[in-house]
Amino acid sequence: MAEPASNTQHPADAADLSAHRADGQANPDETQPDGRHPWWRSRPRWQLVTAGLLAGVVVIAAVTVVAWRVLAPAEVVTPAGYQPSPPTAEPGPVAELSAAPLLVDGRFRVYATTRQVRADGPIDMRTQVTPAWSFRRWPEQLTGVVATGTTVVSRWTDGGLVAIDAVSGEVAWRSAGPQPADSGYAGRRTGAQTVYAPSGLHTAVSGTDGRSVVVAHGESQLTGFDAATGRELWRTMLPGQGDACRNAGFSTTGGRFALVNNCAAPPTVEFYAVATGRLAATWQPEGAGPGLAVEPIGCAAARSTCGALRTTGAGQSRGWLVDGPEPVPAPPLDPVDAMLVDGMAIRLDAAGDTPAVVAEAVRTGEQVWRRPIPSTAAPGPGGTGNRLLAVQPGRAHLLTATRELITLDAATGAELSSFVLILLSELSTDWVPGYVYAQDGFVAVERLRLPVDPDADDGRYYRLQEAVIIART
Repeated sequence: MAEPASNTQHPADAADLSAHRADGQANPDETQPDGRHPWWRSRPRWQLVTAGLLAGVVVIAAVTVVAWRVLAPAEVVTPAGYQPSPPTAEPGPVAELSAAPLLVDGRFRVYATTRQVRADGPIDMRTQVTPAWSFRRWPEQLTGVVATGTTVVSRWTDGGLVAIDAVSGEVAWRSAGPQPADSGYAGRRTGAQTVYAPSGLHTAVSGTDGRSVVVAHGESQLTGFDAATGRELWRTMLPGQGDACRNAGFSTTGGRFALVNNCAAPPTVEFYAVATGRLAATWQPEGAGPGLAVEPIGCAAARSTCGALRTTGAGQSRGWLVDGPEPVPAPPLDPVDAMLVDGMAIRLDAAGDTPAVVAEAVRTGEQVWRRPIPSTAAPGPGGTGNRLLAVQPGRAHLLTATRELITLDAATGAELSSFVLILLSELSTDWVPGYVYAQDGFVAVERLRLPVDPDADDGRYYRLQEAVIIART
């Protein structure tokens, strides 16, 4: 006899149902409150699988789009937001900055970081302010910055050159240059090397028509670009082992670009014409040996438009003018600390009881003036003494053992200004100069911690967070 229908459940079935509900899982046999089954119960399995796959594709696509927007090659141009006024500060220290500025157009301070070139102003503003303009690239890194007139040219790890008009902040031109030797940004915290001594990027002046040229060195070639338009003027492949044999070059006031070929025996200096890129001359200084070193003298930033060079080797140093087709001996530039400005060789003379700054006519050797240096009771920090810090047109800058900056007229030796190179935020003089830059009557100096350790991290290498001090002279 059949058992009557019953609405009761077997105890085991009730236990299973309770377990499902305790786990928060729906009973497959449950219906909706309106008596309908869940929507997915009425769909074939293939539709459910397809819907799941489509949802996964949508999620992956969304993640891909986000990653592309973040990581894809990109440029960000922020045009000029304001125009800095000309400087008005009196002689003396005027600013402490965490980055080293390249001075452009007498108004802008241009800085370099890993992936950005930016500018602020005015020049004598005490701290860094909101950028007047900026240019940023990703993922390329910045390897050098130079300026000619109001054009600021940046070089990147892919070899690309991007010129910014300093007044508008807009891109003026772009060109593809040779791959640089540097594989990344090398400017450390201040960016000083990138703006004052970039590897393989220089400005030059053509010896035939006076055209301003940007010269890029790398990938076994030299390339010249019109600084006004970015048009490639010439490309020269370097013979032999190319740039593997040639160290950092420099341009001369004689319309040449110089490279030292260390693979030649003995080493030679190669001079290329800035106008055409052709090899114009190969020169071996007297007494050149395997240890020949060549130092450019009297240069603008980026070892550009140098008026002379100094060769050292075999226990001697010799100065040479390079403002013509061939190097000409210049004995007043023989001392290793001699600098060239306005036709004068200026150096320190420690002989005798009264040390002095001496200026000699570079072509004749005639002494033009001699300026005694104020005596100090003791050596400066770390035993450092007086140092001829920098020169610029019309000025020679002396840093004394006590960190007093004395600026002398390059033509007469008359004192133009004198002050201790400190600001109220840092009264210590316990530092030594790193990179030094002189332009438009201003001097910028990196302050390094004693003893100097080039391999230390930036916190130890620099004396202060605001490592760069700027003074108007």
